[in-house]
Amino acid sequence: MNKILLIGNQGQLGNELANILTANNLNFLGINQSDLDLTQSELIAPFIQNYQPNLIINCSAYTAVDKAENEPEIAHKVNSIAPQIFAQTAEKMGAKLIHISTDYVFDGTKNTPYLETDQTNPLGIYGQTKLAGETAVITNCSNYLILRTAWVYGVYGTGNFVKTMLRLGQEREQLKVVMDQIGSPTWTKDLATTIYQLIPQLTPEISGIYHYTNSGVCSWYDFAVTIFEEAKKLGFPLKIEQIIPITTEEYPTPAKRPAYSVLLCKKILHLLGNVPPYWRDSLQLMLKEYLKERL
Repeated sequence: MNKILLIGNQGQLGNELANILTANNLNFLGINQSDLDLTQSELIAPFIQNYQPNLIINCSAYTAVDKAENEPEIAHKVNSIAPQIFAQTAEKMGAKLIHISTDYVFDGTKNTPYLETDQTNPLGIYGQTKLAGETAVITNCSNYLILRTAWVYGVYGTGNFVKTMLRLGQEREQLKVVMDQIGSPTWTKDLATTIYQLIPQLTPEISGIYHYTNSGVCSWYDFAVTIFEEAKKLGFPLKIEQIIPITTEEYPTPAKRPAYSVLLCKKILHLLGNVPPYWRDSLQLMLKEYLKERL
């Protein structure tokens, strides 16, 4: 019987996963920043040892990509040092570890989907600290699974692209959206379901890095257009009338983003036997779930 420690249970992914674990009657403790401050590194191992889980799932991260450029120490503590302590503590206790990572470990110069074995080369502090976290897990734990994902959005949490577009679409008649960054939008419910399906599979033999996103690719511009199309079908009140495609150069940000960060998911498909849902289908389901309580 698994005794699970779910770190980051109130984030957009962690909240979704907590719902699934609860619905399936799994024994878990969900914690957030108020329960355990991951910037206070000395507190992490004693907290874990006190609970004695046999599985740690880390859904927490410092994800403010631009802000990380000015707060590298905090990003490093949360994204690099904390996973290292999770891994070391799990190893000492004989526990398993699932750790969530990101497409931002790549530089986006490739023009075909990234394999788990492709060369990493993060462009900014966020990606650098997440890559360091991956390395720490691999180095310190023998029974682990690192799950890289991308362009994550969901009903819970704040600041994801879908919710931001819906908010701006209510406020403005015109928006400019980047059209030369390509990726795969990923719904948290699909990602959380995949994590749940991985739990009984965990053994040292399958330890490694895996990619998971929804199927299909698009640009941020394509994503925005589809969000508004689907939201209008559901009767969501929007002022937006025009979406203008722009280049990355026309929308400078403190942190550089990978221009192409599509992840190849064949490895996890072979493990679980499930083809990830198409991104547009998942977006429709998420919007129905999100908007039905707001209309």
